[in-house]
Amino acid sequence: MTKEPHYIGHRKRLKERFMKGGQGAIADYELIELLLFLAVPRRDVKPMAKALLERFDSFAEVISAEPARLKEVSGVSDNVVIAFKMIREGALKLSQEQILGKPVVSSWQALLDYCRASMAFHNKEQFRILFLNRKNILIADELQQEGTIDHTPVYPREVIKRALELGASALILVHNHPSATPPPAVMILK
Repeated sequence: MTKEPHYIGHRKRLKERFMKGGQGAIADYELIELLLFLAVPRRDVKPMAKALLERFDSFAEVISAEPARLKEVSGVSDNVVIAFKMIREGALKLSQEQILGKPVVSSWQALLDYCRASMAFHNKEQFRILFLNRKNILIADELQQEGTIDHTPVYPREVIKRALELGASALILVHNHPSATPPPAVMILK
């Protein structure tokens, strides 16, 4: 009797392990593998998952990477890029819902998590403004400027103009540091 190769049934076993134990039951490369299952049918995607993780260092950086950089990894197609971008946008929506329509200052950690998820993995500096009403409830989140790897311009006139248009009574100014490791910098103006 011939023994079947180890990879026969791998997708099914990985899906079952994930469904039983959740994300904690699998390694990051296996979570990437699960995503690749959606975009790459009937092919061993474990090497691609490991190559992506090796190239980008973390799950968050894989799903946040620029499409052109993702495609530098062998086997990454448009379908793979779309799958990763869908997951990233879904994650941002989930974290945004934790702060949207709620007093932002009372959920500081949720705000920081959202800022990190939306900005930390970009390769260019960004300047984002969170507009709050008089009850400190988020009424708008807008990317004001995108610059270079180590610089982004800020135009105070445009910031104030937009705040007046929205009727904001407080602002949270946020920018990232793509060339360094600190999380996005946050400043509150009332």
